[in-house]
Amino acid sequence: MSTAFRDSTVVMIDTSRTLIRAGHGLHDLLKTPSVELPAHVGLRRAVLDAANSNTTNGETETEPKASSSKTRPIPVKVTDYLVGSQITEAIAAGQDIVTFEPFAEGDIADWTQAEALWKHVLFNQLGLRRIQMESPVLLTIFPNLSRDTYERLCQTFFERFNVAGFAILERPMAQFYAAITGNELSGVVVDIGERYTDISPIMDGFPIHRARVTVDIGIMHCEHYLAYLLRSNQSVMTTLFPDDSNASQEEIHSTLVELAQTIWRENLIKVLAEGEAADIEEEGVTDLAAVIVAGKEKAVIESGMKNKAKQKASAAEQARAREIEAMDLVQVQFREQTLTLGKERHRFCEPLFDPTLLAPLEAVKASPDTMPLHVAVGHAVGNVDVDHRQYVWQGLLVTGELTNHIKGLGNALQARLAPYILGTADQNNEVQPRGIRVIKVPDYFAEYREKGDGLASFLGSSIVAKLVFTDSSGKNFVSKSDYTEKGPKVILGMSPALL
Repeated sequence: MSTAFRDSTVVMIDTSRTLIRAGHGLHDLLKTPSVELPAHVGLRRAVLDAANSNTTNGETETEPKASSSKTRPIPVKVTDYLVGSQITEAIAAGQDIVTFEPFAEGDIADWTQAEALWKHVLFNQLGLRRIQMESPVLLTIFPNLSRDTYERLCQTFFERFNVAGFAILERPMAQFYAAITGNELSGVVVDIGERYTDISPIMDGFPIHRARVTVDIGIMHCEHYLAYLLRSNQSVMTTLFPDDSNASQEEIHSTLVELAQTIWRENLIKVLAEGEAADIEEEGVTDLAAVIVAGKEKAVIESGMKNKAKQKASAAEQARAREIEAMDLVQVQFREQTLTLGKERHRFCEPLFDPTLLAPLEAVKASPDTMPLHVAVGHAVGNVDVDHRQYVWQGLLVTGELTNHIKGLGNALQARLAPYILGTADQNNEVQPRGIRVIKVPDYFAEYREKGDGLASFLGSSIVAKLVFTDSSGKNFVSKSDYTEKGPKVILGMSPALL
């Protein structure tokens, strides 16, 4: 018989392709995750070589996988893998470490690696004990996994981690639940990840799996693109790479990619409207170079700050202040250097809407059939039944790590989706969408107010966990007694992801 759990015991684990967030306990004010961990594991080169040698000699048999990934599992133990700070410490100590990302392709490529990550979260990061495990776990994970995978997940958490209860929720649904404010149960979730962007239409509270679209473009492509643009910033290039540095082209690009990461994570980027990029390309770099050569960039930035004195300035001074402000200069600290950046930084998100811009970059060049983000969203919604599309367009949620630092992505995407809605009143009919509504995490979630929409999945997980595990009927989670009686297949009928 299923029973309700205390809020203080509930554990949420949000697992994306590249990141794991987790928290222990539910509160009146839903908290942000207490654990944030890269979803990769490390393995010492010597252990990997020994494992591969054993596999070649036929001495080790690998377990069959429930996932559909084609990656061959590596026959090593869970305890052989390094996770989190263990990887950093090993590399700092000079050890040769090989890293793996078991969730990178939207599947579970290696179950031992996945177990190592979740085990580290539960027992190292959250401080739980396997023997005295009283906590139920809600696992939020990427969609479209097979039923065999669901059974394997259920088996892993009960038999390997000894959880008191278990439920699975798909990430797009968790993200959507975090943003809806009434009875609007239809929408489309756009999750911008490190290397992929996942687009998931939802109708009446159910994900439409056949309509899902994944685009092979993400944050990494934007970082490489900005690194490419920064080569035109003579101030940055001269500061980072003096004439006597002898840096190779690979080192230069790697450094500029790291700088691009710093720029967007410090909230120094805004999303450009259509047509703005051309203006920046024509005017921004030339003016910035002139200012840098004159050695006046600090004065320009200080003068560009709005203050009371500006209100009392003469008309000529105000005109000059507006000119300086239009140059939009900022300074950023990077590798103990102070760098001055201009408007080119705002072109960071351009590859999302025009993948052809990546053509000069061999390492991240998009394939010819890669759709721009707005086209991919239109295609996904186009896969929905025609009489449902107008409802799906009423809940456009853009989420992912990028939205924690760059505001306005939803509105920028909305503007580019204009061709998919009615253009004139005379086109009016019962099924044609009349508009697109952008939704976001509501401000009344105080802990999330300043965080952006990138934490929507964890917030939605907390909301669902509060509903699921406090329900004494236990219809939406598997208790330990349910698992003992019916085995792993019980998850197929008792999980919010499959009902």
